[in-house]
Amino acid sequence: MIATQRSVSGSSQSPRSPSSQPYLSVSVTDPVKLGNGVQAYISYRVITKTNLPEYQGPEKIVIRRYSDFVWLHDRLFEKYKGIFIPPLPEKSAVEKFRFSAEFIEMRRQALDIFVNRIALHHELQQSEDLRTFLQADEETMERLRSQETGIFKKKPTDFMQIFKDVQSKVSDVVLGKEKPVEESNPEYEKLKHYIFELENHLAEAQKHAYRLVKRHRELGQSLSDFGKAVKLLGACEGNSLGKAFSELGTKSETLSVKLQKEAHQLLMNFEEPLKDYVRAVQSIKATIAERANAFRRQCELAETTKLKEINLNKLTLMRSDKVGEAEIEYQELKVESEEATRMFEMIVRLMNEEIVRFQEQKTLDMGIAFHEFAKGQARLANGIANAWRSLIPKLEACSSS
Repeated sequence: MIATQRSVSGSSQSPRSPSSQPYLSVSVTDPVKLGNGVQAYISYRVITKTNLPEYQGPEKIVIRRYSDFVWLHDRLFEKYKGIFIPPLPEKSAVEKFRFSAEFIEMRRQALDIFVNRIALHHELQQSEDLRTFLQADEETMERLRSQETGIFKKKPTDFMQIFKDVQSKVSDVVLGKEKPVEESNPEYEKLKHYIFELENHLAEAQKHAYRLVKRHRELGQSLSDFGKAVKLLGACEGNSLGKAFSELGTKSETLSVKLQKEAHQLLMNFEEPLKDYVRAVQSIKATIAERANAFRRQCELAETTKLKEINLNKLTLMRSDKVGEAEIEYQELKVESEEATRMFEMIVRLMNEEIVRFQEQKTLDMGIAFHEFAKGQARLANGIANAWRSLIPKLEACSSS
């Protein structure tokens, strides 16, 4: 497996000894708004550092836009059955948020994580499409996007609708609304139950994390407004009382800044990782749908092959002149059925490997996210307590006089 050193925040770091082992380091940086009106979009610098011989050189810098990342995602999803393709961040449907500094940074971070998960994956990192994405010029990427057909031809919004339809279809199967041919495998049923439960719990945690961010911001704004009001009140007073009020207002404004900073950290390091894992689970559900389709196709082809075999035996007994044609049809269908069986077995094997990898990575990432959350809340609580505590003697002196 190619080695890529990464920090907790997701930014790439140079390997200690690049020449000693293969490495692939990717970073998504420098978002820039281009164009105007509905044609406006954000471009990113994608920097690749590697010593792999299949790449054009030790460092390559290309410009990419969101639709290029969608192209890469869709290509991998189509080609790598059974593998959990890393999720992309959603495209903002609200115009006023599309180009806010916060949204742009959240997307940049999510796209950086997306491409590095691919670069770190032992199968996906070998993809020719990844090499194209990391090295091709802008004109080539635009031509590749325009040449795609079928599912690749669709816009990101269309693809998201397809993805939602897949989710709905999987949900219908799990909930028993449809009765197609299904696997009768206790371990597989256990896996599906785990994934659907995990999605619900992660979505609930993310919802409350969002509320925490909102609460921090609202409290910060309230303290800022309160601080201004108290400082004006202090200006009307004289002597020690006016000075105490002025200091109270200043402390309130200082705490307001702390709360706003902590809200941003909470958003980037806690809510966003939770949201990212909700998307990751949805990617797993799409792979589950692919597995279900592969199983049905295997069963349908096996049944059809069996019927063709029965018909061939019947024609042979009857010494029909159609035996030769039936034999050809049977052999062709048998090959197709065997290929479908191999495809299904490959998907099962890869999914089993992928779920282990996913759980290990989830344990690590969630541990980091919750650790950062607890540290941030403790730091904020201590800062607030110390700020108010420092005012108590002065306020007590005013009240006693």
